[in-house]
Amino acid sequence: MSTHTHDAVTTESCRHDRGHITDSRFYGNRYATPDSRRIFCDVCRNQRWLDIEAALALAQGELGLIPQDMAEKIAASAKLELLDLDAVQESIEDSGHSLVGLLRVFETVCGPEAGQYIHYGATTQDIQDTAQSLEIRDVLDVLEPQVARLIDCLSGLAGEHAETVMLGRTHAQPALPIGFGLKVSGWTDELLRHRDRLTELRERAVAAQLFGGAGSMAGFGELGPALLDRFADRLGLKVPTTVWHAARDRPVEFVTVLAMVTGTLGRIADEIRTLSRPEFGEVSEAWRPGKVGSSTMPHKRNPERAEQIVVMARLASGQAAAALAALIGDHERDSRALRIEWAVVPDIAHYCLAACTMMLESVTGLIVHTDRMRANAEAVADKIMSERLMLALGRQIGKQRAHEAVYDLTQQAQQEGRPVRTLLAEHPRISGLFSAAELAEIFNPDGYLGSSAALAARVVAEAHKSLGSLDAR
Repeated sequence: MSTHTHDAVTTESCRHDRGHITDSRFYGNRYATPDSRRIFCDVCRNQRWLDIEAALALAQGELGLIPQDMAEKIAASAKLELLDLDAVQESIEDSGHSLVGLLRVFETVCGPEAGQYIHYGATTQDIQDTAQSLEIRDVLDVLEPQVARLIDCLSGLAGEHAETVMLGRTHAQPALPIGFGLKVSGWTDELLRHRDRLTELRERAVAAQLFGGAGSMAGFGELGPALLDRFADRLGLKVPTTVWHAARDRPVEFVTVLAMVTGTLGRIADEIRTLSRPEFGEVSEAWRPGKVGSSTMPHKRNPERAEQIVVMARLASGQAAAALAALIGDHERDSRALRIEWAVVPDIAHYCLAACTMMLESVTGLIVHTDRMRANAEAVADKIMSERLMLALGRQIGKQRAHEAVYDLTQQAQQEGRPVRTLLAEHPRISGLFSAAELAEIFNPDGYLGSSAALAARVVAEAHKSLGSLDAR
């Protein structure tokens, strides 16, 4: 016998405005941030469209395309609280058009005379693309300082641990000893490149759109280019060289760059997650009393932030794939491209900003267990010092012969479960080539960090140069 407990939930009591994961009151704060929700909320978007219509009218009034007093009336009326949003929604459903409903209600607010001059000569995509550019700008305004803070924090960590010995791993197996600072400097260096990409992206992607129905500006007479200049200036946007109704590389670049940023954060988070495993125990996320890792296993301290950042990175990669499909559109305009952007531009921003917020929390509270790093390296010193042994031996018998000899020793050691140094002492040709002091140095991980510290220092210096200050916060 089944019991339908959901019967108590009526249609009237359901919150139909919370269907997307980013809006969920249960999960939303792991998939979005207050900033990303503010930028992409429907109310803000409608006001943004009104702001753009006001900027258009005022620029047209200055050029004499519409009467100046009508332009000022339109601008004064461009306040969302003056509009009946229920009537806007009804008109959207009735017309099947994404902007006409707003324009119809806005026309009544402007009055019978000024209302005839709204949206004069423009097309819907002009308004909505321009609004999307403003959204992209707002996202970058939030994201760029966060990336700078991450770079500052990570570069400090890289400098602090430039000579902290740890086990370097390749293909999930012990490789060579490295400085932990070298690993962190690799993360920092990647984020520095993303910072450059974000700066370049702002120069290309934050552009106005105002070219009319088919991109010719015909509705503005000969004043089209001059109007575009004034319109873009009022909104603080770049002036494009020509129409980009069908050229979607600007928003697609935004999506793909943010997917790359989020992917890098996912790589860092996944490394933190892996190194926090008890088998490694080299780092751990900060823990606070009251945080619960499991409903049934009280001991659990799960790397929650790191795991969620990886989720964001995987979701972000899917947005990039969808965005790239939007590059293909017909003729002068094509809604098949635009309507993909309506979904992926907000989602990539939610996921990227959420990942950045969580990553800042993770790295600012990261606990580095230096003793465990050293112990893990020393536990496999026989293996990870094989290159150093080979090169030292190669100076006496030749590199290729040394490789063969050390290969045989290390494979035998793994096969028999015996230390390499023990087998080395028993080797008839090699045992007498090194003194006890020389062997101790060869198998000492501290002495084989190469240029780890120097490379970390180079990245730290580059980070300070990029940020312009040691304190980017």
